Amino acid sequence: METLIIAGGFYNIGLIVFHLLFWRIFNWDHDLKQISYLNRATMQVLNISLTFAFVIFSYISLFHPTELLTTSLGNSLLVLMALFWLARVIQQIIFYKLRHWASWAFLMLFVSGCVLYAIPAIHIIRHPG
Repeated sequence: METLIIAGGFYNIGLIVFHLLFWRIFNWDHDLKQISYLNRATMQVLNISLTFAFVIFSYISLFHPTELLTTSLGNSLLVLMALFWLARVIQQIIFYKLRHWASWAFLMLFVSGCVLYAIPAIHIIRHPG
């Protein structure tokens, strides 16, 4: 189970890099000028905050996998990380409608994140202590 959690740590590092590249990938220097100041600021703040959440997920996964599996707080965090990715799967379906191949690719990416954390979380629920 620790291997899946560590893989989850590297998975989140990939998302850190991806989110830090949003300005370039999505041409935010240009495109965000088309929306209001408040919406522009909100999008950037949300992206930076989400990136920091991925830093937290990565750190906990890479440096504390045993604690995630063996402590009450760790178990809670593991379940919450799985639920975070499950929520992202649902949001992908609702907001992107899966009309483009890229939407399907991201859906599979987020399902992967959910599975990396859900398998150890389910194992803990079925085999406590």
